[in-house]
Amino acid sequence: MLTYLTAGESHGPQLTAIISGLPAGVPVAAAEINRELARRQQGYGRGQRMQIETDQVELLAGVRFGETTGNPLTLVIRNRDWENWRQQLSTAAADREAGREVTRPRPGHADLPGCLKFNHRDARNILERASARETAIRVATGAICKAFLAQFEIEVFSYVTAIGGLEVATATLAAVDDRELARTAEKSPFRVPDPGLEEELRRLVDQRQTAGDTLGGTFRVVARGLPPGIGSHIQADTRLDGRLAAALMSIQAIKGVEIGLGFRLAALPGSQAHDEIFYDRQRGFYHRTNRAGGLEGGISNGEDIVVGAAMKPIPTLYQPLRSVDLHSKEPFQASVERSDICAVPAAAVVGEAAVAIELSRALLEKFAGDHLEETKRNFAAYCRQVRSY
Repeated sequence: MLTYLTAGESHGPQLTAIISGLPAGVPVAAAEINRELARRQQGYGRGQRMQIETDQVELLAGVRFGETTGNPLTLVIRNRDWENWRQQLSTAAADREAGREVTRPRPGHADLPGCLKFNHRDARNILERASARETAIRVATGAICKAFLAQFEIEVFSYVTAIGGLEVATATLAAVDDRELARTAEKSPFRVPDPGLEEELRRLVDQRQTAGDTLGGTFRVVARGLPPGIGSHIQADTRLDGRLAAALMSIQAIKGVEIGLGFRLAALPGSQAHDEIFYDRQRGFYHRTNRAGGLEGGISNGEDIVVGAAMKPIPTLYQPLRSVDLHSKEPFQASVERSDICAVPAAAVVGEAAVAIELSRALLEKFAGDHLEETKRNFAAYCRQVRSY
């Protein structure tokens, strides 16, 4: 079973991931992981932290001569900003008095509920780990899972569909294949597949920055090439739609997830909401529409997996909201950490990683194998069975 754990603080010395359960023989290249990390750092409206860090992965275990060995993988991303935080985040008890406490929790962050849960009087103990900086190591993990999925001709890509209420036209999204939309989005600083929208988005982000405010938005992640039959209807925790929704909801600032047409299905009559089934001797069973987003009854149906997510505006504002001091209980303006104005383009890249990780896990549950070639044989045999049904 594929599992992974991450560790590390936003301003600590490093971010670490340990991945277990990948078969031996999966090609892994640091350059490809670094490319994904660079994509996460891009986007118009990003903050000063992106100017400090140039994320590069170190492969410290589980990879030899460019391939996984079957042993657990250890990935590390060093934080360059650590040099400025050594004393603040020291592990030595003797340095406690030198640390500056954060006692003004920021609305919309984990600061207050985290302090109440863990009985901390210093929100620094919460915000360092709750920070979206953690997504860097998650993207690195997702990059390895993308490399695994590529061995089965499965690809995962994304694009932004709206920022701050400015949406890519529905007609644009419907008229072009998702893969082409993603290619167009890769050329955009907003990762939108509509060059005509960029100038308006630029003005909007600049306006919000001047006002000390932030923006949220929505994005779509698509997985292409997954065969039918991945996931299960049998138990709640085996339903692939639920697992993908949980994976996306676990990303910082994500507040909503939809699959296929999602919430729009609620307004349609049943005759327009479902995907009719067709059969061709070459293709087998297929659908001419994909309103279900490639998932029916918690199981992949052979069409593209399409999931959308909504990101709230980043809650760290340069015009702070009201809060209450943890110690004195007096009202204050919330403390300010470095922040982005808009991170929706980055969130879409993180969304790709979350989907790639969950699909890799589901694929290995069905096809297993200690070596990649064994897994590929199992996969190929199943695909032949489905085609000859």
